[in-house]
Amino acid sequence: MEFTIVDTIVFCAYALMIVALGLWVSKDEKGHQKTAEDYFLAGKSLPWWAIGTSLIAANISAEQIIGMSGSGFAVGLAIASYEWMAAVTLIIVGKYLLPIFIEKEIFTIPEFVEQRFNTTLKTILAVFWIALFVFVNLTTVLYLGALALDTIMGTGDGSLMMYALIGLSAIAAAYSLYGGLSAVAWTDVIQVGLLVLGGFVVTFAGLYNLTPEGGLFNGITHLYEVAGNKFDMILDQSNPEFSNLPGIAVLIGGMWVANLYYWGFNQYIIQRTLAAKSLKESQKGIIFAGFLKLIIPLIVVIPGIIVYVLFTQPEGTTHISGVVDVFTKADGSIQYDNAYPWLMKVFLSPGFLGLVVAALAAAIVSSMASMLNSVATIFTMDIYIPYFNKDATDKQTVNMGRISASVALITAIIVAPQLDNVPQVFQYIQEYTGMVSPGILAVFLMGLFWKKTTSKGAIYGVLSSIVIAVFLKTPAVQLPFLDQMLYTLILTIVIIMGVSLTTNPHDEDPKAIHTTAEMFKTSPAFNIGAYIILVIVAVLYAVFW
Repeated sequence: MEFTIVDTIVFCAYALMIVALGLWVSKDEKGHQKTAEDYFLAGKSLPWWAIGTSLIAANISAEQIIGMSGSGFAVGLAIASYEWMAAVTLIIVGKYLLPIFIEKEIFTIPEFVEQRFNTTLKTILAVFWIALFVFVNLTTVLYLGALALDTIMGTGDGSLMMYALIGLSAIAAAYSLYGGLSAVAWTDVIQVGLLVLGGFVVTFAGLYNLTPEGGLFNGITHLYEVAGNKFDMILDQSNPEFSNLPGIAVLIGGMWVANLYYWGFNQYIIQRTLAAKSLKESQKGIIFAGFLKLIIPLIVVIPGIIVYVLFTQPEGTTHISGVVDVFTKADGSIQYDNAYPWLMKVFLSPGFLGLVVAALAAAIVSSMASMLNSVATIFTMDIYIPYFNKDATDKQTVNMGRISASVALITAIIVAPQLDNVPQVFQYIQEYTGMVSPGILAVFLMGLFWKKTTSKGAIYGVLSSIVIAVFLKTPAVQLPFLDQMLYTLILTIVIIMGVSLTTNPHDEDPKAIHTTAEMFKTSPAFNIGAYIILVIVAVLYAVFW
């Protein structure tokens, strides 16, 4: 299937609509100058449904759609643990972390670090996060998005890569640099709807056309008959992908490190919840996002398994020919991350293809916009103002946010093409984020819930965690990276405790967080939603164990 003029019209109409919407919702009233709260926290005016959809839009991007489909091809449904475990993690974040963050009235996670510890640790973590967002998150989202558009709109030979990189960047920049979080969050409501619709269209089309006879039921039956082993959620040691998803440790080990860090202490995620009208509104948004996470594997993992079935069928036994050639590189390795865009191009009719490409672009652009806004927030609030301009006006603050986001975007465009030789980009993101996330998570958990934690203990802990992570990653150790993350977290906690106990003469640190049982009480709506999510996740694991 070629990308037709109809598809081009649909895609361009989406791009114009989303830019226009972003500019409209974030326009200033006459004579009003955007404040830091307006630009970075949407004036703290977001309702629960905008928070929930914006959380998913920030999370589900090219690395999720393209990357997880590629991992679905390589690993199977087990990769969905990142989604279903995230739904449970969101409950923990909503109940135990948000009340503290919102009470502190912070703009950024590094700002909370300064309140609990000191400015030195805040600056160290601010630099960590900016580098991580630019060189890992933003770069991979941009690369995978451009790869998908090159595969769908072109021939897949890389000829459109640079045009796609610049085009996606231009769409994200057109409204997010001007409007800030308000433009990002309100456009996300539209983008998530389009994303879910487009994802179901791809999954349905793939299943319907999986067999020569056609039909949804035939497709589902054939999928499970041929790829039944791809529906195991808990992998054993004989599975070649065990190093990425190490069996039961996924449920009781390092996956918790990855999810708690990502959903609880990741600026471009947590920033939406800080922009809520109230704590209860934010918690309802968290539960809504949890329900959305439960359905994501249907639209991002199943397509990868469908491609696996087509790829493994002997030549001549399937109605789709040349599949092996499409995914096999010149060196004999498999290009897993082409699965989703290839499926779209093969099975979707004109118009629908343009719609689903627009949905894919929506996911890419919304995540890019979120990351750009968070880079701008951290750089401006945690580096520019305290170190370069303590008396910055609202206008100077907002302008610096726009400048720093622009520099981050240009850097990502330059770096993105270097990812061409990475086989599974989703796993690349997890592994390199996992180098810093255990140490940061350890600092936050100890700082929040252990009153004796000192600034010196936190600094020694977060710096030593990098050394520990690098050591555990060496071939001599040979640990799955999720296990590496768990052990790094445990050892970092031990170091923080040891340093704190030997350097703190008091029963508790002067900056310790004091909490009460009342602070963690949640509404009936939150509790009911949380129980339903927990039951659904338990049933899913019981069925697909």
